[in-house]
Amino acid sequence: MGEQDEGLDISRILHGALKHRWWLIAPTVLGALIACAVSRVLPDRYESEAKILVEHQQVAERLVTPNTTSDVRESLLITTDAILSRTQLLRIVDEFNLYPSERKRLSQEELVALMHSKIDITPISETSGSKSLDEFKISYMGTTPRLAQEITRKLTTLFIQENDRMREGVDNDTTQFLQQQVEAAAAELKKEEDQVRDFKMSNLGDLPEQQQGNLGILQGYQMQLQNTQAALGRAREQRVYMESLITQYQELAAAGASAPGVPGMAAMDPTLTIKAKLEDLRSQRAELLARYTEKYPDVVKVEEEIKESEDLLAAAQKKAPQPDTDDASKEKSEPADSTENNAAIAQLKSQLEANRLEMQNDEALEKQLQGQIAEYRNRLNLTPVREQQLAELTRNYDLSKKNYDDLLSRKTASELATDLDRRQQGERFRTIDQPSFPTKPAWPNHFAIAMGGLGAGFALGAALVFLLSIKDHSLLNEKDLARLFPFPLMVGVPAFSTKAEIRRRSRMHVVEWLAGTALCLLVCASEFLVYRKG
Repeated sequence: MGEQDEGLDISRILHGALKHRWWLIAPTVLGALIACAVSRVLPDRYESEAKILVEHQQVAERLVTPNTTSDVRESLLITTDAILSRTQLLRIVDEFNLYPSERKRLSQEELVALMHSKIDITPISETSGSKSLDEFKISYMGTTPRLAQEITRKLTTLFIQENDRMREGVDNDTTQFLQQQVEAAAAELKKEEDQVRDFKMSNLGDLPEQQQGNLGILQGYQMQLQNTQAALGRAREQRVYMESLITQYQELAAAGASAPGVPGMAAMDPTLTIKAKLEDLRSQRAELLARYTEKYPDVVKVEEEIKESEDLLAAAQKKAPQPDTDDASKEKSEPADSTENNAAIAQLKSQLEANRLEMQNDEALEKQLQGQIAEYRNRLNLTPVREQQLAELTRNYDLSKKNYDDLLSRKTASELATDLDRRQQGERFRTIDQPSFPTKPAWPNHFAIAMGGLGAGFALGAALVFLLSIKDHSLLNEKDLARLFPFPLMVGVPAFSTKAEIRRRSRMHVVEWLAGTALCLLVCASEFLVYRKG
């Protein structure tokens, strides 16, 4: 326990430091001198820096969408990988003849790693509140200021060129890809257009957009059929009536009687039938003119029938018999009555033949109209089927058209972005601080090395003094004697020195002071020189 207290006595340590002061001074001075010498021997390395600004697109992105949507940091990483690739770095080493001594003993991979360690790329600012990169720094550490500046300028140029090349490549690849897609979409759209056109041409008349027209035509044919059937009915009635008239005329001629002498002959006057037909035709013409123009086929046909009936009525009225006034006139007219009866019969037969032809024409027209009505009914029945088929074709066409329009708009936007980058108005890198020319070495830090050596020497000397003080068991004062012996001190004998010893100690003190002063001046001078060098 006493030895432990002894080892921890501050007075003994201070006494030991004074006693073994050269063990403290010598390592301190030696460490400082060695550090100064090492700092002088180490080669200087100069660092040149350049700042590059990330200029964002000058035109609003809502107007022109860029082809490159990746983040600036991602673009910077990709560009960095391309610039700091093995091939690119070896090309720079060969161009500037870097590391001539290292190239003799290092492999290419080690040389690339050495070159890579001298390059530093660091973001230096960001937009407030976002992760958008605004600037970054490129630096290179070389053996001379000029070399460091030249290589930094080379790296800066490569960064800008590589970024422009990458963006140009993305623009060209995007535009070319979209061009191919537009051409494929155009071919597909033309195919769909041809299918729709062919379908419409092959199903002309059955298409949904023609449904209203078909309904109108069908109604017209149905009305025309009704009119034809009505005319055919009237013609049949007229035929029956004229046949009965012929039979009556023939009976009268066989009996030798004239038409006026026959009872009821006036009621069977053919002019009355013709007038009734004429009135019916005129009524039919008025109905048709209320719906159609005068050039409509049915109107023209009724007009022709009216004209024929009027001619027939005029002829019948000329040949109509006149009532007799006396018996003498009756006797004179008997031969003429027979002739007139024969003429009336011939005229009725002629009208009957015309009636037959009219009925034949009406029956043919009726058959034709029924066929056309059946055809248009069939078209209307097929309209839902054609509508479904056309809807499927139209849906495919609309999808192809939408895809084509979308690709065409994207291609146009890509061409705008490409032109914008070509005009240097898109996102790009621009040097705002040219590579600096370093005036002081960035490495090594001579002053820090010198101060480090001084501190290391002092720490080593202090450790040696501490160890020597602990190992020193000499008695320095009464306390040391009291710890070793239990009895009190009785007599103290002072140290006696001769004059020679005193003179020798005085000379030693002077030498120590001179030596210490010289060493201190030497250390201070060395540190000052190191500080001046940087």
